[in-house]
Amino acid sequence: MANALDQILTLVLKKNDTSVLKSLLSALEVSSISVLANGKAAEGVPPKSLTKDRIEMVLLEAGVKADYCLQSGESRKKKLLICDMDSTLIGQECIDELADFAGFKEKVSAITERAMRGEIGFEGALTDRVALLEGLPLSDLQTCFEDRIRINEGAKTLCATMKANGAETVVVSGGFTFFSSRVAKAVGFEHHHANILLDDGKALSGRVQPPILGREAKLDRLKEYSKNFGGPEAALAIGDGANDLAMITASGLGIAYYAKPAVAAAAHCAINHSDLRTALYFQGYKDSEFVENG
Repeated sequence: MANALDQILTLVLKKNDTSVLKSLLSALEVSSISVLANGKAAEGVPPKSLTKDRIEMVLLEAGVKADYCLQSGESRKKKLLICDMDSTLIGQECIDELADFAGFKEKVSAITERAMRGEIGFEGALTDRVALLEGLPLSDLQTCFEDRIRINEGAKTLCATMKANGAETVVVSGGFTFFSSRVAKAVGFEHHHANILLDDGKALSGRVQPPILGREAKLDRLKEYSKNFGGPEAALAIGDGANDLAMITASGLGIAYYAKPAVAAAAHCAINHSDLRTALYFQGYKDSEFVENG
């Protein structure tokens, strides 16, 4: 039986296979094994010498796609869930989809990609992209949300399960409040923070209300909301882009979700093959404890 002082290794397979899961745990010399989901996820105590490089090598040699988290066994179930929105809770980048309505999707998408990789400054990139939306009718925003935006697999279950276990839930987005308010409601999050698109009552003005919510603002929200729980160590932060890095690295458990290389390298662990339910497995939840919410 693992205790809080042990390191814990959690493995989550992309495809359920009990024999493969057992084989991987054996190859990694994991003991005190607990099955979290039959054929899908398990965890246990690894040897003290186990490294991420060794885990990657074993997975590569086995030809298995799996997500894993190697972490301290102490205080794993977090009391704050703070998530990015675009390409994390939803599968799209809202600004790219809006740009398609304005006829600039290819140009805007290229800037978005560079900003997410951290190659250019987020605030300047956002200002430049929003300027291209000047004149876009406000009705197109609702059409965009209804026709283009899709909630990522496992997001509702992650949120509902953590809320049922006393966690507070927050969306922090470098996107826009028009979408974050609707996504937060759809997924079940209690709070949302994002940038405000300015308009004249009929169409977008091509400007964002300052100050722009970027990397430091996300970190500030993490600190603000985690105060009641003892600080950032009590938080689970999930994101995919460069402006999520500060909150991911400052949190008790920072997860890179299908993220850019720099983000994946800096995060405590990553989800690259499964869905957002894996963030529950990484905290030690069993699938029998999941609260399925849509």
